[in-house]
Amino acid sequence: MSLFDQIKERFITHHQPIPPGVYQYQAPPDADFQYRLHLRVEEDGSGILIVNARTVLHLNQTATEYAYHIIQSTSKDEAADRIARRYRVERDQAYQDYEDFIERLNALITTPDLDPVTYLGFDRAEPYAGEMAAPYRLDCALTYRNPEDESADAAPRERVKRELDLKEWKVIMKKAWDAGIPHIIFTGGEPTLRPDLPDLIKYGEELGQVTGLLTCGYRLSEHAYLNELLQSGLDHIMLVLDPGDEQAWEALRDALREDIFVTVHITISRRDGLKPLLDKLAEMGVQSISLSASSPDLKDELNEMRHAVAYRNLSLVWDLPVPYSRLNPVSLELAELDEPPAEGAGRAWLYVEPDGDVLISQGKPTVIGNLLNDPWEQIWTKAKTEQS
Repeated sequence: MSLFDQIKERFITHHQPIPPGVYQYQAPPDADFQYRLHLRVEEDGSGILIVNARTVLHLNQTATEYAYHIIQSTSKDEAADRIARRYRVERDQAYQDYEDFIERLNALITTPDLDPVTYLGFDRAEPYAGEMAAPYRLDCALTYRNPEDESADAAPRERVKRELDLKEWKVIMKKAWDAGIPHIIFTGGEPTLRPDLPDLIKYGEELGQVTGLLTCGYRLSEHAYLNELLQSGLDHIMLVLDPGDEQAWEALRDALREDIFVTVHITISRRDGLKPLLDKLAEMGVQSISLSASSPDLKDELNEMRHAVAYRNLSLVWDLPVPYSRLNPVSLELAELDEPPAEGAGRAWLYVEPDGDVLISQGKPTVIGNLLNDPWEQIWTKAKTEQS
């Protein structure tokens, strides 16, 4: 081999990044357990791995390469050789890291009630730090209607003239999937008022998307209806809890009995009395909490509740949709430190109104396109322009 070929072999050939794109894997019929994987590789080599259309794993560059070799059915020996050459590490260490990754991934595949969004890497990257080919999530407001006993001001009905039908929403979901968006959350208004919600969840399952539901619990206390949503493939629920609504408590108890990940959202609207509420939720088995404040004047109470959540060993979720509020603990804490927020709106997620209009996020009224009628590339370019 010539000197040039040796240099090329050492420094060029094995440092080519994994080609960006979407890769899929289905376990063979004789496997001990059935599962499917979808891997989206970004331009910078990082990626997201979708497990059984129910969990989105954020991967750093090394973990993305391990996931790629799993999907390509690369042998452990060959994968270790490639990784050792690419990253200039000992082959035995690359082999051990690859086995460790496989072991952790298998544990996640077989874990019930798994968090819908998590991280699986050997170095955790900052959220939304790199260039992304598409958002990680689409928040779809199926309707701005609410139950009759809720305030008419709870959703901006005047913004839209009509609701998309089932066929039109399927077009949007397919367009999102083709763009590489793995995660759909159905919100509103109250999305369970849409009779076709189970059909949309089922369609997401067919595509391979992770699907979530943001609800006040209006219909989850109906056992047959909750079972229909679960059988359709619903992966997680965020229940916006009204502590004074007994039906919401019944819905929460019913959801916690099922094999589904549940987050409870609490809006802080007063200055005291909420810590006993956290104790009650913890005793019921709630493990994941989302918080927001109804007013900036309550930021001290919000931070106090954040510490109370941590003290009770509950997970604090801050980047799932919260109705019309950006007052969450992480944003307020970063503001106090004069640091830029971990801004996901317009990058990690976009918001679709009931008529298909796309916003950067809830509460930002500028329309950047209509996902039913406009090309995805045009909308994504406009979203990135709005955030620059």
